[in-house]
Amino acid sequence: MPRAIKKGKEKTGEKKADTVRGEKPEPIIQWFPGHMKKARELIEENLKLVDVVVELLDARIPMASANPMLREIIRGLPRIIVLNKSDLADPRITKRWVEHFTRRGMAAIAIDAVTGKGVKGLLSLIADKARAQTERLVKKGAAPRKARVMILGIPNVGKSSLINRLAGGAKAKTADRPGVTRAKQWIRIGKDVDLLDTPGILWPRFEDMEVGLKLSFMGSINDEIYDREKTTTLLLDVLRREYPQAIMERFKLEELPADALELKELIGKKRGCLLKGGIVDMEKVERIILAEFRMGKFGTISLEVPPEDEDTAET
Repeated sequence: MPRAIKKGKEKTGEKKADTVRGEKPEPIIQWFPGHMKKARELIEENLKLVDVVVELLDARIPMASANPMLREIIRGLPRIIVLNKSDLADPRITKRWVEHFTRRGMAAIAIDAVTGKGVKGLLSLIADKARAQTERLVKKGAAPRKARVMILGIPNVGKSSLINRLAGGAKAKTADRPGVTRAKQWIRIGKDVDLLDTPGILWPRFEDMEVGLKLSFMGSINDEIYDREKTTTLLLDVLRREYPQAIMERFKLEELPADALELKELIGKKRGCLLKGGIVDMEKVERIILAEFRMGKFGTISLEVPPEDEDTAET
């Protein structure tokens, strides 16, 4: 049965967070399916085969989409930080993120794997990092060979889309849900680079529930395992505070309601999500909000800023 509220019905006391960094939400998400454990084992087994690692992050949430477990298992291999989906993120904040990583001695670049923006620059970074590594191996007596690259990232961060863009065709499976790539595969990138694709992996436990919340906003967690009502309420709270104009323009509102629940009801009326008796179909409204946010229909939005900017910009 769809959840619904009647027109004009008074809303009562739901606890809500002012922003993602505001009041802590209840622990709502823990997810580490069996294939994630196997993915980690697969990555650890094959790291010795590659020369450079590309870590793919979501440009809208670089901290939340950075898997701390990956940093543990990379073990000092040359690494390139790639901020994907930059077309969906606030460009001013993405620029600060690239500068943030660069100042810390890490190669970093913003790209859009779907349109190909920034991909040529990424190829240059891969070539430079891999060349340095393969030349060191040759000096140690190894036979010359093509450079080998591994792309790592959490589910639904755009890994398969990037691989297909680099390879010039649909070499890897793509989908708008996590868990599609389940096994390793070698893919040729031009004549000088071989790329090892691996499944996207999350980590066993989110120490900070805000991380799980942000990942649910972006679709990196299976939609069936979290509370969609709570998630959409918190997402709207964040957007009402940080990007109010984006909501007003998307749903053609002259002003924002007092709270997220009232906003959901108004969106439902605007979109015609009504059941018999003028009741708003809240489940349908929540699906619309999440789908359109993930597709970038709200405009360019970033939910995190680099740590050094936190005193001047709320995330």
